Amino acid sequence: MEPAAEPEIDENGYDRPSKSQLKREMHALQELGEALIALPKDALKRMPMPEKLDDAVREARRITDHEGKRRQVQYVGRVMRSLHDDETAALRTALDSYNGVNKAETARMHWIERTREKLLADDAALTEFIRQHPAADPQTGRTLIRNARKEAQQSKPPRYFRELFQWIKNADGPAAAADDAHDAPEDDDDEDRA
Repeated sequence: MEPAAEPEIDENGYDRPSKSQLKREMHALQELGEALIALPKDALKRMPMPEKLDDAVREARRITDHEGKRRQVQYVGRVMRSLHDDETAALRTALDSYNGVNKAETARMHWIERTREKLLADDAALTEFIRQHPAADPQTGRTLIRNARKEAQQSKPPRYFRELFQWIKNADGPAAAADDAHDAPEDDDDEDRA
């Protein structure tokens, strides 16, 4: 007969986590569940969730009644507590990764919008843009800028305004899209100094 293993004792002399610690962990899992419920459908599909959690999250997204939704969110938290630590860590990592990618894409879109405004406001901006993005076709850019200005003056629908956005977005080709997202915050700093 083997002797029973003695429980591990923390620095406070207790052999288990305190109620407060358990409650903090429970609330953290509840918040993680709420973040999953708030994700768009396409991002939710990419999250590494067990089937039971996936079903609970999808049900919570479907419910519109306030009290029913509150109870379902609590159920999602309860399912989250039944997950293994490695499953929870994988979910947190995937969610953090999604949020980081989302921020980078938003920064890139803001950079494109600022660049479009510069191009429409100043003719010299096109020369600078072509210098920085030699793969961009300058003639197409000039045409789009001219047509976008004309449609704005005539209060027409913004067809060329949108096409100019796409031209800027594709100026260096699809491979440079990730590089531009990293450059976007640096462009903000340059504007502040100017």
